Amino acid sequence: MSVTGRLLAGAAVIIGLGGAYAVAQQAQQPAIYTAQQAAAGKAVYTQQCAGCHRDNLAGGADAPPLGGKGFLGAWGSRTTADFYKFIAVSMPAGAPASLSEKQYTDVTAYLLAANGARAGAKPFSKSVSVRISSVASGRAPARVAAAKPPASAPGAKPAAPPAPNTVPLNQRTDLMPPPFQLGHTVKGTVKNYTDVSDEMLKNPPDGEWLMYRRNYQGWSYSPLKQITTANVKGLTLKWAWNMNEGGANQPTPIVHAGVIFLANTSNTVQALDARSGDLIWENRLGPVSRVAYGGNRALALYEDKVYVATSIDGVVHALDARTGAEVWRQKLGSDRNSATGGVMVMRGKVISGMTGCDNYSLNNCYISAFDAKTGAPAWKFYTTALEGQPGGDTWNGLPNLLRGGGDTWIAGTYDPDLNTTYWGVAQTKPWFRASRKSGDGATLYSSSTLALNPDDGTLKWHFQHAPGETLDLDEVFERVLVDHGKDKTLLTIGKPGILWKLDRVTGKFIAAKETIFQNVFSKIDQKTGEATYREDIRNQKTNEWFSSCPGPQGGHDWQATSYHQPTDQLIIPLSQSCVMIRGLDVDQKLGGGGTAAQQKFYFTPGSKQQLGRLSAYRASDMKEMWTWEQRAPFLSAVLSTAGGVAFVGDFDRRFKAVDVTNGKVIWETRLGNTVQGYPVSFSLDGKQYIAVTTGLGGGSPQAKPTALLQEVRRPATGNMLYVFALD
Repeated sequence: MSVTGRLLAGAAVIIGLGGAYAVAQQAQQPAIYTAQQAAAGKAVYTQQCAGCHRDNLAGGADAPPLGGKGFLGAWGSRTTADFYKFIAVSMPAGAPASLSEKQYTDVTAYLLAANGARAGAKPFSKSVSVRISSVASGRAPARVAAAKPPASAPGAKPAAPPAPNTVPLNQRTDLMPPPFQLGHTVKGTVKNYTDVSDEMLKNPPDGEWLMYRRNYQGWSYSPLKQITTANVKGLTLKWAWNMNEGGANQPTPIVHAGVIFLANTSNTVQALDARSGDLIWENRLGPVSRVAYGGNRALALYEDKVYVATSIDGVVHALDARTGAEVWRQKLGSDRNSATGGVMVMRGKVISGMTGCDNYSLNNCYISAFDAKTGAPAWKFYTTALEGQPGGDTWNGLPNLLRGGGDTWIAGTYDPDLNTTYWGVAQTKPWFRASRKSGDGATLYSSSTLALNPDDGTLKWHFQHAPGETLDLDEVFERVLVDHGKDKTLLTIGKPGILWKLDRVTGKFIAAKETIFQNVFSKIDQKTGEATYREDIRNQKTNEWFSSCPGPQGGHDWQATSYHQPTDQLIIPLSQSCVMIRGLDVDQKLGGGGTAAQQKFYFTPGSKQQLGRLSAYRASDMKEMWTWEQRAPFLSAVLSTAGGVAFVGDFDRRFKAVDVTNGKVIWETRLGNTVQGYPVSFSLDGKQYIAVTTGLGGGSPQAKPTALLQEVRRPATGNMLYVFALD
C-alpha cells in the first residue's frame, strides 16, 4: 500500500472512531420524552406556535428561534424545567397559560426532539430538570421533521371532514368559533355610495375619514369641533360591534358616505351602517389568523373600490365598495410575506409595504405599487439595497440571501405638491450586527426615511437615522408632514424615542430631540443628525448581554402621533421600558437568520415604574409643551380634534379624552379590553362621532406590559368596535 493509501486508511479509522464516539455519546444522553409525545407536541406546535416561530423553528419578528444555534445559545445553559415553565406561563402569544399541562409537556418534548434530544420510554413531565445542552445539540434528526401526529385511538370515530369552504381546525386559533367560513359571506349594497376622487383624497371632507391617519400628511387630526373640552363629559356609547376573535386587532375605521369600512381580523372586510352599526356586506378573504399577531391597520378607498393587503399571505385585494365583491387580487411576495401597515392610494396607484423579511430568503423586502383599476404591477423599490445597486456596498460584502429585514410595516404619507411619498423602513435582521456579520456596514435602507416618486418608485432622497441599527430600535413609523410658512418639514419618531425633523424637499437634517431616557446612543450630531452608538454596542459579540433603554417595546411604536394643527402640537404616545438583550448565533443559510435575540425586561430608570407617557411638542421648535405619565402604556394612536380634545386608549382598557392645551384628562371610560388601533372622528346628520376599537394581539407593545404589569388582568377575548357621541 502506498504512503498516501496508508494515510487515507488511517484517516478512515480515525473518522470511523469519531463517528462511533459520537454515537456512543448520543447513547449516553438521558432520554427524557417519548416519540409519541413529541409527535403529539408537533401538532400542538403547528396549531399554536408556528404562526410566530415558523414551521422550521427559525423564529421571526418578536418570536425568537426555537431551533438551531439561536435556541441553544439562549437555552443551552438552562434546564428543561426552566424551558417548560417559560412556555407554560407566557405562551401562546395573546393567550398565555391557556393550554393544558399535557399540551405544554408535549410541545416541550417536540422542541427538545427537534433540537436533537433522544427519545425513550418515559414521557417528559414538568418536573424533569436537566441541562438542555446535555441532551440537545441544536440539530434536528430527519425522523423528527417527518413525524406525524398520533393516530386516533382504536375504535374512535374518524374526525369529520371540514365543511366546504371552511378552514380546518388545526389552522385556527382555539378562540375562533368554528366553523369560520371564508368568502363573500354577507351580500348587500351600499345605497348612497359616491366615488372617491383624487381631489377628495387631497382635501378630505370634514366629516369623513377616507384613509389611514385621515389625510395624506398623516396628521390623525379631525377638523370637527362639536365635541369640546366643555362638553366631552357628555359622551355616551351609541352602538358597538363585535369583531372576530383571534389575530391582532389594530384597525383604522374608514368612513365615507355614512358607512364604516372595517378591516376585521382574519382578513375580513366589512361595511357597516355608521348610524346604526348594521352590517351591509362582508367578505372574509382569509387566511384565518392562527396567532395573535399581524393586525391589518388600514384599508384604502379610491373611486368605486376598497383596497386591502392581507396580513398573513400578503395579497392585495380590490373589492367593489358598494357590494364587497372582489374585483382583482395581486400577490405581494412569497407565502412568508405579509402586509400589516395598511395601503395608500396616490395618483391611481395602490401602494403597499411588506413584512415577513426576517428569515433569510430569496425574496428581499420592497415597497410595491399596483394600478388601482386593473391591479397590474407598476413598480417595486427594494428596501434592502441589493448587490450592484446604489447602497448595495453597505452590507459588509454579505450576499443578497443574507440581507434580511428592511420591512415596511407602517404605510407612508404623501405630499401632492411635491409628488413625493415618504416611508419609514424597519431594522436589519437579525437584530444584532454580530449575529448577521454585517460589521460596521450601514445596511441601507434600514432605519431610514425614503422619499419616493409614487409614479415610478424612483428614490428622490433618503436619510438613515441609525446606520447599521443593532438593537431592534427601528424607525419605521409615521412620517408627519408639517409646513411653517415656506418651510416644508417631515417629523418622525421611532423606538429610540428621538423626535427627528427633516427638510422634506431635500432630506436635509434639521433637528433631533430626545423625548424619553435613552442610553444606546453616546451622541447625536446636531449639525448632521449622525447617531453614534455607545462603545460596547459598537464592539458587540454574540451571547453577550447589553442594556438597552428603550427596549424593543419602543419609546414610540406603531401607536401614531397626532398633529393638532391649531396649536402646532405633536401629541405623542410614548412607552418607558428597557431590556437586557443579547444577540444569538444564527445559521447563515436559506431559512436561517430571524431576529435572533433574547431579552429580559425592566422599567426605565427614573420612571417610577410608569410605562405610559403622553407628551406634546411644538412642531415649529420641538419644545416640550406638556407631559404626564401613568402605569399602563398607551396602545392606541392619538386622535386630536378642532374642539381642543385629544383621545387615546391604554393597555388597561381605559379610553381617555385630554385637553390639548395642557394634557389634563377631562373624560374617560372603561372598555371591554385593551384599547388599541386608530381612533377616528366623523359626522352624520350634524352630529360628531368618535369610533375606537379594542382587542388583543401584537408584538412588543403588547408583550412587554403583559410581562411587567402583573396586576393588569384582561379578558382572553374582546375585539370590538365602539362608537360614541354626545347625547
